[in-house]
Amino acid sequence: MLPDASNYDELTSRFAWDIPDRFNMGVAVCDRWAEQEPDREALVYVEEGGDTERYSYADLKRLSNQLANLLVSRGVQPGDRIGVLLPQRLETAVAHIAALKLGAITIPLFTLFGEEALEYRLQNSGAKVVVTDAGGAAKLDQLRDRLPELTTVFCVDGETGSALDLASSMAGHQDEFSAFDTSADDPAIIIYTSGTTGQPKGALHGHRVLLGHLPGVEMSHDFLGQPGDRIWTPADWAWIGGLLDVLMPALYLGVPVVACRFGKFTAEAAFQLLQDQKIRNTFLPPTALKMMRQVPDPEDRWQLNLRSVASGGETLGAELIDWGRKTFGLTINEFYGQTECNMIVSSCSRIMEAHPGIMGRAVPGHQVAIVTDTGEELPIDTLGNIAVKRPDPVMFLGYWNNPEATQKKFAGDWLLTGDTGMRDKDGWLRFVGRDDDVITSSGYRIGPGEIEDCLIKHPAVAMAGVVGKPDEHRTEIVKAYVVLKEDVDATDELAKEIANFVKTRLAAHEYPREVTFVDALPLTTTGKVIRRELRARAEQEN
Repeated sequence: MLPDASNYDELTSRFAWDIPDRFNMGVAVCDRWAEQEPDREALVYVEEGGDTERYSYADLKRLSNQLANLLVSRGVQPGDRIGVLLPQRLETAVAHIAALKLGAITIPLFTLFGEEALEYRLQNSGAKVVVTDAGGAAKLDQLRDRLPELTTVFCVDGETGSALDLASSMAGHQDEFSAFDTSADDPAIIIYTSGTTGQPKGALHGHRVLLGHLPGVEMSHDFLGQPGDRIWTPADWAWIGGLLDVLMPALYLGVPVVACRFGKFTAEAAFQLLQDQKIRNTFLPPTALKMMRQVPDPEDRWQLNLRSVASGGETLGAELIDWGRKTFGLTINEFYGQTECNMIVSSCSRIMEAHPGIMGRAVPGHQVAIVTDTGEELPIDTLGNIAVKRPDPVMFLGYWNNPEATQKKFAGDWLLTGDTGMRDKDGWLRFVGRDDDVITSSGYRIGPGEIEDCLIKHPAVAMAGVVGKPDEHRTEIVKAYVVLKEDVDATDELAKEIANFVKTRLAAHEYPREVTFVDALPLTTTGKVIRRELRARAEQEN
């Protein structure tokens, strides 16, 4: 989508959106290439410590058509919601493509979610079908009686409990399917995003969100789609960073995607994969880069052939940029966005010098500014809200079944990201901080509200406040301040039990790594926790 250019001004002046009225994401990332070059490599699945399997666009088309026909036979109609509870693997891509082809709405779900987190998302979305593995099927078996709209669960590991075997269920269905004629604005994906109060909100995106992502993805990878490009990310495809920053755009551009989700991410395994799979492009979250930086002399131990490295989620400093140049032989490109409106700011070493500590410039096609709370644009070098103007093809349609929250996201035609920043005279945008309470830990954005709601369900907990505590390796860790019920003794064992209570019910990345018992929490006159006071206390503890 990006025109070729030698500098940023040329790039922006030559760019124009080309969003057709009718557009289907599933067809665009699969069938288009399958018809032109059926044998073209689309997906490479690397089993940790095991075999490597390769799949063409023709394979993706055949399998997604079979699954689409299967879903229709189970009563799935356009607009129905399909949960995809899987790690990086072939069936994850196939499930999304199939559902999108038939006009259904997919819900990417993280495999580390506990029962409570899954129950909320599936109940809130009214999901009709879930495609998962044996681990996910076991969790869903505990929830089925509380999810009346969930009619069918397919398991990629074979029949188990109430889940049906996906492969044998697909086997009898035709490999031809006439895709539903979707408009670019028809709903396609719900991605649940962390909120500062209460439960997560489902950001609903239209089919056009893929096209909206392309300029930012191409820019952050020095014009992705060059001959020989081949991409991998450790970011899970359940998040927007894995699904819409890597998998879907790469398939659309004809760039092979390497799928490998390590049981536990290690820097050595990442370097080895980059070498063995001849990766040319990679999105490495800042936490992954920090872990990889701890490995001594990687440039002497592995033969890398990277063309682009992109990173986002937090600002990289000069030290990490310099390390990247030494290790990878290139400049790491930073990008910025959020689930509701992603890939809107980026750097691009091919056409402009990196400014460490400054995230980049507005990606062509996106109007990004610094505004007041009421939507007035602020002068250069003035602190304010980072905002994006609508209409914008990458911008969400709204929060699922939550028009009030959708309305609060905007000040006039400006979508407020919830982050503060500044813009200099040349248009470079600097991230300063968040004006909300979302916690950034190991690349994940975590809402304290859902954790607090979970904590107070523990029989010993009366009240809880959750904040991010600064951490050298993870950016922040989840820190919980807990008021116990009367006659409950505060012990180290109880703190561990409470942390594990959250870990098993929500997700492994959301549990509080530190639990501190307090006599009282700072509260507003209306009884809300004053998290800024807890954050200040957490910072002083370091």
